[in-house]
Amino acid sequence: MEKVTGIGGLFFRAQDPEKLSRWYEAHLGISPVPKAYNPSPWQQSEGPTVFAPFPQETDYFGHPTQSWMINFRVRSLSSIIAQLEAAGIAVELDTQDYPNGRFARLYDPEGNPIELWEPLPSSEDE
Repeated sequence: MEKVTGIGGLFFRAQDPEKLSRWYEAHLGISPVPKAYNPSPWQQSEGPTVFAPFPQETDYFGHPTQSWMINFRVRSLSSIIAQLEAAGIAVELDTQDYPNGRFARLYDPEGNPIELWEPLPSSEDE
């Protein structure tokens, strides 16, 4: 069976797409979609990706009207939390260490949930 090789994009509605794109670039380093085909879009580092549908009644994403949440892999959870907090962005660190790493939660300016994940070295090697 032919399989997909990764996520090619994440598309979602926004009240102010330009402003939200600038926020993601400034605080998480995600380049906005190029206006032409020559510039390269944001490039991800290779690593594990979880694709997980959740039950409709989950409260894991926060507000019940949220139908999605993105999880970004990071090299240093402590460093990116310090960087975000220095910019005035509230971040909730999950103080539990899990077998696959550490997590934190924040919300973009439009209230979309974002999870940050620092995988354990063995999680990235699998």
